Amino acid sequence: MTPETLTRAAKFGIGLLLALLACGAALAQDVTFNSMPGTDFTKYHTYKWVGIQGATYPNQIVDTQIKSSIDSQLAAKGLTKTDADKADLYIGYQASVDQEKQWNAYGTGGLRWGGGMANATSSKISVGTLVLDMYDPGSKQLVWTGRATKTLDPGANQEKRQKNLDKAMQKLLKNYPPK
Repeated sequence: MTPETLTRAAKFGIGLLLALLACGAALAQDVTFNSMPGTDFTKYHTYKWVGIQGATYPNQIVDTQIKSSIDSQLAAKGLTKTDADKADLYIGYQASVDQEKQWNAYGTGGLRWGGGMANATSSKISVGTLVLDMYDPGSKQLVWTGRATKTLDPGANQEKRQKNLDKAMQKLLKNYPPK
């Protein structure tokens, strides 16, 4: 090979590497979260799943996959799931496999899942996004919310979908409880 050919090959290789990195970055899952300032998260030990009023949910299989992924991450954080009426936290999620509405409720109860809700507004959530909310049942306030994008791919097989969910929930709950 001539020096000119090596230079062209090196430029091509660098260009290909940059293109692959850009493609990988575009496909990466993005997570964001926020919590209520002043909340003492050390008091939360148990949680219960609740539905969010007005939200649409995926089919039963995907619903089970989502909850399983979240359950395993919360268990790793020391939280215990319960079906009892009394729990320290109420957990709910919304998912979008198409562009769908996200319900934002407010009013006397402050909870999206009911309990004195007076008004609700909606906004759009992007394809493949999962929104996880945690409510304090005593104060009836949202204490933690997180969003993971590029998480749900309706075209993916079951194994790949579970792998994406597990990866996204691990990233989303990495810094839970907030410091």
